[in-house]
Amino acid sequence: MSKLKNHFTVFEHSCLWTHKGEERLSELQRQSLEAFYGEHGVPYFSLIHKGVKFNENVGVVQVGNLTIEVLPKADKDENKGKWRNMLIGMLKAVGVFDIHAPSSSDLRLKTNSILDLYFAIFLQEVEALVHHGLVKKYRKTEGSTTALKGSIQFAKHIQENLVHQERFYVRHTTYDVEHQLHQILYMALLLLKRINTNSSLHSRIGALLLNFPEQKQIKITEATFERIAFNRKTESYRKALEIARLLLLNYHPDVTKGRNHVLALMFDMNLLWERFVYISLRKCFRNEGGKLSLHSQAYKYFWKPQGGYRSKIIPDIVINKGEPDCVVLDTKWKNLNGYNPSPDDLRQLYVYHQYYEAKKVALVYPGATHSFRKGMYLHHNNSGETDMECALISLKVEATIDEWQKSICKGIQNWYLD
Repeated sequence: MSKLKNHFTVFEHSCLWTHKGEERLSELQRQSLEAFYGEHGVPYFSLIHKGVKFNENVGVVQVGNLTIEVLPKADKDENKGKWRNMLIGMLKAVGVFDIHAPSSSDLRLKTNSILDLYFAIFLQEVEALVHHGLVKKYRKTEGSTTALKGSIQFAKHIQENLVHQERFYVRHTTYDVEHQLHQILYMALLLLKRINTNSSLHSRIGALLLNFPEQKQIKITEATFERIAFNRKTESYRKALEIARLLLLNYHPDVTKGRNHVLALMFDMNLLWERFVYISLRKCFRNEGGKLSLHSQAYKYFWKPQGGYRSKIIPDIVINKGEPDCVVLDTKWKNLNGYNPSPDDLRQLYVYHQYYEAKKVALVYPGATHSFRKGMYLHHNNSGETDMECALISLKVEATIDEWQKSICKGIQNWYLD
């Protein structure tokens, strides 16, 4: 039995217990996760007897000093380093880790978790902004000064400076680095100082807080980020603010005991797989000069009530050549292990076949090997097969992201042209 620790790396759909397994939670850690789960639950894991069971969400959860990294797994290979690299590669491919800092090829960090990578990228982005010079903006301010500038506020002037006749209470415009963009980054730096557990990042966080101009602490909400408008001067702030948004809006301070603060950066693997396949196909089709058109989440309405909103169907990926027929792909992050897909998945593809007048449809899975299994829908009276094809495509997880993307494109093209 290994000693208790504060950092765990597990695979999706696996469990952590306090009483069994190679890696065990302490009772206090289990209670912290149970408190985070609360009465309404969280989408990242479920509670089981003396432990927790993770689901299809991957990423990292930090509860107090406890950090749990949840990795995806599509085959029997349990190499955690490989799957961490694959997850980071997938996140980079879909744009979550789109790094703009000039030294992005060297993060200067041997990451122990995806959370460390997020922190390192954020610090690198802010360091680049400080190095190139922070953007200044105009802002209105008022207060007592020894110089008369702007407009004097007589009521406040008499109230504040009755015995200080050398001062003026004025309202004026200032051009400096104190504005909302820097206030958000400053709040994120303060958060990192509070929750970071990686010793190799402590000095960088401290150095940045010394070099970054002190800002007024503000309340951060979703609306704060929605109001931001980027321009030519502030476009370089986009990636740092995206990561700051992720960190600040997913951080939940513990208001009761003050110890078990929670930061959850988790991704639904089904949605990530869908986006990864789409990005891989789009990259391939672009290289071919646009012979095929590709659409993601191309919805159609299929039911209309007498009153209220219409219902719609939304396939993951639609491919066509500009002709009436097309093919529809529905991605599923699961391993069938030789079994048939669920009836619900097959019914869903049947509807896509009908409403999109598709030539054929397919369910797309990750797998240990490349495989292709053709299937045909039967007539409603079981009198024989129709000409409606629904295939099962398993795409092998390759050694690198680039090889995997090429393999995805080749496998789907072979099926499409068959």
